[in-house]
Amino acid sequence: MRPLIGITTDVVVAAYGAWEEESVLVPSDYVRSVERAGGRPLLVPPSEDGVEETLEALDGLLLSGGSDLDPATYGQQPHPETDGVLEGRDRAELALLEAALARDMPVLAVCRGSQVLNVALGGDLVQHLPDVVGHADHKHTPGAYADHAVTLEVKTRLGGLLGGHAPVKSHHHQGFGRLGSGLQEAAFAEDGTVEAVEDPSRRFALGVLWHPEAGEDMRLFEALVEEARRYREERG
Repeated sequence: MRPLIGITTDVVVAAYGAWEEESVLVPSDYVRSVERAGGRPLLVPPSEDGVEETLEALDGLLLSGGSDLDPATYGQQPHPETDGVLEGRDRAELALLEAALARDMPVLAVCRGSQVLNVALGGDLVQHLPDVVGHADHKHTPGAYADHAVTLEVKTRLGGLLGGHAPVKSHHHQGFGRLGSGLQEAAFAEDGTVEAVEDPSRRFALGVLWHPEAGEDMRLFEALVEEARRYREERG
């Protein structure tokens, strides 16, 4: 059996022919990336119920991107540019992630997901990066990825997977503030923005602000699937 990777989803209004309804969905790039890496994807809608039952069925967790987290989850008031908050999704993903980390389940957290990882471990966010770096290069055009390079810390798990430098696709206006307990910086953009974090004390807990599912490099997904396979074998 292929390792079963849960992918968190968004809740948005979507059009289906003549119908327009609230829907649970995720970009298919996430699904295809898990499949290409040898895993079996399973979409996990946001719910605070049945967290343990959900995790019992999974071998790994992929936290997908999406809108801004509620600043109340990390003790701040909203910035004027903070937008699209979905409190239900925030609560559900924080509960799911905290339970997954307690099991030491392999976790790959993408963009918003990496911010959820930081907040779940007690960190906070920079709500609008242009206020800090003086430009909007990480999200220059809504709906279009910004192509840039990152420099990776070579002694980290992420550096071991991707090397010292990597081209990435970003689309975020928020970033990491205070890092959560156990997390360390793993990659930086040219302007000094932290682009990735990881927890070296855990089996596999990586968070990247960029969107690897939008590119051709499958190494992060392959590593997630391989760790998920080991996790399943070890728990029997």
